[in-house]
Amino acid sequence: MTLSPSLLEDALHWRREFHRQPELGYQEQQTSQFIAEELARAGLQVFRGLAGTGVIGTLENGSGPVIGLRADMDALPITEKGDAEWRSSTPGVMHACGHDGHSAILLAAARQLAATRQFSGTVHFIFQPAEENLGGARKMVEEGLFQRFPMDAIYAMHNWPGLPLGSLAVNPGAMMASLDSFEITLHGKSCHAAMPESGADPMVVAAELILALQTIPSRRLSPLASAVVSVTQIHGGEAINVIPEQIMLRGTVRCLQTSVREKVRGLIDEFVTTLPRPFGVSGEINWLPGYPVT
Repeated sequence: MTLSPSLLEDALHWRREFHRQPELGYQEQQTSQFIAEELARAGLQVFRGLAGTGVIGTLENGSGPVIGLRADMDALPITEKGDAEWRSSTPGVMHACGHDGHSAILLAAARQLAATRQFSGTVHFIFQPAEENLGGARKMVEEGLFQRFPMDAIYAMHNWPGLPLGSLAVNPGAMMASLDSFEITLHGKSCHAAMPESGADPMVVAAELILALQTIPSRRLSPLASAVVSVTQIHGGEAINVIPEQIMLRGTVRCLQTSVREKVRGLIDEFVTTLPRPFGVSGEINWLPGYPVT
């Protein structure tokens, strides 16, 4: 099936408009409105409101299987650099993960199938809000997506920089890693920086802990296992000459096997509770569970 030059031109225009006017998760009001109008113009039944800004376009063409095709709509809280004509017009918000492209692709697919009808059955085109760490898919399911729109299967895709142009890749096993976030709090005893012996320094522990956590993938797991532990934030301290009372570390863990995910979490818990003790510091961790292995 070959797409017409006019449809390809429209898809490019849609993508650039989405990119120019990005919206964060659960705030995709303008994006969802535009998508709903285009779906209706193409002759689809349009349903709105799941997970707030979610949009479903339904196309029926006789009897046959019922499938779902899904794309995400939200952008990231990132300031865009560069001078492209279609760069973000919203300060601090940018389509840096390609959801503008995903939405444009799915919208083009809906219009193509509506025009050609070269299939039998029903297709639900699902435009999901809040993919970026906010659980928009889960919320759509909880609010009755599959009860209102029963499907035999559902398909999705994600852009993948590095693949040759025009290529698609599938994988029989894990395709994308799990994502868990953590907040580690180190409790010490504040004192003057010139008299460290009178306190308990959580800053030193933070440094030791950041390095120690990197030994989990390299020394506590098999080379055949896949895991990445990244500490991405460190917060603490106010005065330059005072050792702080408390330090907070934040970061993420990604794994490609569920068993490895569980093991890594246990090892991090162990490091957080035991490593600070000889320094007179205590540690605690708050896990923010995310998506499982895809």
